[in-house]
Amino acid sequence: MSQACPSSSLDLLRELIAFPSVTLKPNAGLMARVQELLEHAGIASMLVPDPQDASRCNLHASVGPTDVPGVMLSGHTDVVPVEGQPWTVPPFEATERDGRIYGRGSSDMKGFVACAVMAMIRAARQPLRRPLQLALSFDEEIGCVGVRHLIRALADMRPAPSLCLVGEPTLMKIGTGHKGKAAYRALCCGQAGHSGLAPRYVNAIHTASDLIDALRDVQQDLASHGAREEGYAVPYTTVHAGTIRGGTALNIVPSDCEVNFEIRNVAGDEPAQILDRILELTRARMRDAQALPDAVPPQVQLVNAYPGLATPEDSPAVSLLASLLPADTPLTKVAFGTEGGLFRQQWNQTAVLVCGPGSIEVAHKADEYVEVSQIEACDLMLARLTEYLCQV
Repeated sequence: MSQACPSSSLDLLRELIAFPSVTLKPNAGLMARVQELLEHAGIASMLVPDPQDASRCNLHASVGPTDVPGVMLSGHTDVVPVEGQPWTVPPFEATERDGRIYGRGSSDMKGFVACAVMAMIRAARQPLRRPLQLALSFDEEIGCVGVRHLIRALADMRPAPSLCLVGEPTLMKIGTGHKGKAAYRALCCGQAGHSGLAPRYVNAIHTASDLIDALRDVQQDLASHGAREEGYAVPYTTVHAGTIRGGTALNIVPSDCEVNFEIRNVAGDEPAQILDRILELTRARMRDAQALPDAVPPQVQLVNAYPGLATPEDSPAVSLLASLLPADTPLTKVAFGTEGGLFRQQWNQTAVLVCGPGSIEVAHKADEYVEVSQIEACDLMLARLTEYLCQV
């Protein structure tokens, strides 16, 4: 039996939080509910699943004419895990308190998803002259993985949207850019042997240490002399080592060690060139440390990458979005990545902006929440956007 349709974005948000759509786990139940709501409003939608796992899928829907460019609302349905976090409320059950909705994904970013779905339903009753579209994806939190399948499915869509609005939490500020990201896995190889004879063997952890020293040296150089792009909290390219795993026992020379690191680059830097510098410095450190002749530099694999986003502040898209928001709404550049750069790469005439309810400061933390006033502000912005699409 079908569930009743929610009467507001807040009601739908409460429903969405109850779906434990953690990254790499199924989101098909959530998508089925969204499809049901859209179908009830007379809106057809298309699911684009993961080719290896149909329980994880994307969704695309459009309302209004199809022969003119419109606006696409983009968001992800996956959330980060809650294990090991000190939650004081049930993470997958919406809790309303002091003007806030608590629950995993409330801010990042089911709040926007709820607003966007309800905006589509309301738009279906309006005389749109340009379309309003919805793109929901999976596994965004691990590098915008799922949306790539959706983008391929939409590659031949014509006309492309004139604007893609990514609803990541910005406190309803207008986000014009974010850095690109490249994630790498470095495999450091050594030789197993008794630690009493350690100097005879290549120590994989020592090789990994040389790599990490190189990462820190390159980061320091980028901070002092690298390209800068004002507007970011950190206005230069960053290099970050996130995990290191190696060795089996204290008395065994480690034969392998794995380091996972990332480069988040401003527009003036190329990750591949930075990686070359890192590896060159690693080799130099290995020589300086008089590594054994059998020692080899780390083998580095690119795990995931997405492009940055840079929409000119004087673009018509910024002016349009600003007209839908309070007059004092500031522009910003966000510290996190989005699928926006991938959409821009696919449709180079499509402007992309980031704007959504909630704060990234509470995302991924225990007791994540979104202010009710933020959901109301997003609803108002999308209602004004719908009015605009009825006029142009």
